[in-house]
Amino acid sequence: MTLSVNRSIKQLAPTHEDVALARVSSQILALYSQKHLSHGKFKLISDDGEEEIVTIPAAALNSLVEILKQIAAGNSVSIVSTKKEITTQEAADLLQVSRPYFVELLESGKIPYRKVGTRRRVLTEDVINYKNQIDAARMQTLAELAAQAQELNMGY
Repeated sequence: MTLSVNRSIKQLAPTHEDVALARVSSQILALYSQKHLSHGKFKLISDDGEEEIVTIPAAALNSLVEILKQIAAGNSVSIVSTKKEITTQEAADLLQVSRPYFVELLESGKIPYRKVGTRRRVLTEDVINYKNQIDAARMQTLAELAAQAQELNMGY
């Protein structure tokens, strides 16, 4: 699996082998996570036979299942630490836009923020909600364009 780091965003691009392994792993772990466990215990075995038991909280186990499902589908996965409050640069990185553009979003009232001295701080939750809103609007527009293309018999 390749790992590229963009400040607070880590992009995981799966290989063909990763996809196959993730498909099997996600199915097995999903069965365990559906049992409403408070945590999961796993035995890790290294290539040289060394063993260690690891306990993972249920929330992390559920996240791991979702990551594996996405990798099994061949999708890249972004892991973003979600501090309660983030800087404008961290928020811009999360949205994959420039910091000046992000500041314009704040100043226009599209995303709430507060000032700490001369610095702006935003809640991670607000940035993610904004991202979900624009992603939903983008998908709606794409669906409308696809429907128009079908009506016009454009061959798509």
